[in-house]
Amino acid sequence: MGNLPGLRRLSAEGWMIVPTMVVLLAVSIYPFAYMLYMSTIEYSPLPQVPPSFIGLGNWTEMLTDRAIWNSWLTTVWYFGGALSLELVLGVLVALLIERTPFFRDALATILLSPMFVAPVLVGLLWRFLLHDSYGVYSYLLRHVGILGNTSILGTPNTALPAVILMDAWEWTPLVIIIVLSGLRALPQDILEAAFVDGSSYWQQVRYITLPLLRPVILAAALIRSMDLLRYIDHLMVTTAGGPADATKIIGIRIYEEAFRFFRLGYASAIGLAMVFVTIVLGRVFVNVLGGEQGVEES
Repeated sequence: MGNLPGLRRLSAEGWMIVPTMVVLLAVSIYPFAYMLYMSTIEYSPLPQVPPSFIGLGNWTEMLTDRAIWNSWLTTVWYFGGALSLELVLGVLVALLIERTPFFRDALATILLSPMFVAPVLVGLLWRFLLHDSYGVYSYLLRHVGILGNTSILGTPNTALPAVILMDAWEWTPLVIIIVLSGLRALPQDILEAAFVDGSSYWQQVRYITLPLLRPVILAAALIRSMDLLRYIDHLMVTTAGGPADATKIIGIRIYEEAFRFFRLGYASAIGLAMVFVTIVLGRVFVNVLGGEQGVEES
């Protein structure tokens, strides 16, 4: 009898969790399970043709489809270029802001402004800036003799670097704010001891600041890597995967297969493959981050 209040309290707590579990089931678990089912089905865009079960047919086609592998290769170039550029610029700008003697908070606020612009608007802005006829950037590059008559977004060799720079312009501020938070949390006694010992600023950055910031930089890399694989808004507005599939990352390929060719089963298989890659990539970052924290605690 003495345990009844505890059981009642546990039962009440369990009922309080039920709405959260129902929402989680509705927005994540059920769609994922339905995607698994759809990946084994061949759908027809014609309403009079019923879907047919084909087992692993979509998966087999995906693994042997050269266009899919080309999209994955483009994704690797886009992912690696954008993530590397954002991390390098984010760390450098954060270090410069931290060394600025005046108006550091105001400068950080100004630099963070691109992050609050909707990705669709970013794509529209850069499409106008890089336009062949009236784009400001195109005019400046032609004026200094770098571009010539080449269309930036219309040439495969320049389209991918252009969209990488576009993503870096919008999301480098996120890395800046994360690294700035890490810089302001560093133990000042270690830096002061290095200064007393005669270490220069760049020696402090190389041997003290950057090693201490590695967990923070890895956390920023984890956040950006998840978004780089998912978001295609700015790419759809600027290049839509062109020219000649030069910017067609795997997210755009999934969109086309589902909503352009109406191959929902095939798109589900590709989407599940992207989910698997995202989970593996996130796990790698978490393991590295956990190892770094373990080394610091020891």
